[in-house]
Amino acid sequence: MTASDPIHTPERTATGGHLLVQHRVVFSLGSNLGDRLNNIQEAVDALFDAPGLTFVALSPVYETAPYAPPGVSIPEQGDFLNIVLVADTRLPPENLLERVLNIENSMQRVREVRWGPRTLDIDIVVFGNVTMDDPDLTLPHPRAHERAFVLVPWADIEPDVLLPGHGRVGDLAEARQAESGVRRRDDLTLQPPA
Repeated sequence: MTASDPIHTPERTATGGHLLVQHRVVFSLGSNLGDRLNNIQEAVDALFDAPGLTFVALSPVYETAPYAPPGVSIPEQGDFLNIVLVADTRLPPENLLERVLNIENSMQRVREVRWGPRTLDIDIVVFGNVTMDDPDLTLPHPRAHERAFVLVPWADIEPDVLLPGHGRVGDLAEARQAESGVRRRDDLTLQPPA
């Protein structure tokens, strides 16, 4: 090591010195109330307003019919706009979940009806190779492999990534797209975070 070599100091948690590894995090964002595109743009901007996330990629915008599991009836509602956002972070997943919930709450996300309409929905789909089974956060997202509105936009930017336990994102998207009614909206664009 020479005097000109950079010194890398490991980041540590506030609770006692564990090395915080950088993870690739994938978010799914959707809106079907109000100005849907603006809602998603505000959420993208808000995710990066605080430190801790480094932008990697933003999918094109897709429009999809409201989702519900087979056999579940849902309230009548408009179509969603959906995107996938990829970032790198050294934050713990719990901190990201808190940020996501704060953003949803600030945009009047209401959780009265399951599978109901919403101004904003943000899911953490994967957080590196981390697995969690917590009542507040399950990683990877337990139903991401079933959802074309997650898989199809994600495959546009990371088709070769593996969704743990389910396979290559591009293959999963291809299998789901035919049955999904997911439509790419090239007339709608979002700005990456500044």
